[in-house]
Amino acid sequence: MRTLDELKATLGDDTKDMRLNLGNVLDNGDLEPAERWAVALASAYFLRAGELVEAIATAGAAHLTPAAIADAKAAAAIMGMNTVYYRFRHMIGKPSYSQRQAGLRMARMGKPATTKALFELASMACAALAGCEMCIKAHEQSLLNEGYSEDRVHQAVRIAAVVNGFLIATAAEAPATVA
Repeated sequence: MRTLDELKATLGDDTKDMRLNLGNVLDNGDLEPAERWAVALASAYFLRAGELVEAIATAGAAHLTPAAIADAKAAAAIMGMNTVYYRFRHMIGKPSYSQRQAGLRMARMGKPATTKALFELASMACAALAGCEMCIKAHEQSLLNEGYSEDRVHQAVRIAAVVNGFLIATAAEAPATVA
């Protein structure tokens, strides 16, 4: 597996913005370093980017506890389920579906290994990546209730956006062939 620096080094001039953006969102911002790295890790898990998961976990090792890594993975998995289900209910727009029990287990959200706030940040990143309006609104409200400012919520979404762009950029560095 390549390190995060090695992945960054693969980016050429066309995609160097992603290299610079990734360093910026992981090194700066309104969130604590542990929160920034956990959000990035949850985003990589959500995007099913195994190499990037390993690279982020290794590069962020000074900030990521085993509990934070576990919560990032759990948040990504739960949000992988929830964003499909709740986006469907929202998009179909029929009250009959909204009245049905979801019947989806998500106990980890109520009892995370770290804190409710960290789990919510990771969940917000995944909700934004999926574009699930219901989930985005619910997690934003939960974060505000936890005492987070809109600036800090915004930072979590910026990290998710950059991780997504970085993943696309690293894939874009593969040479294209024209027949």
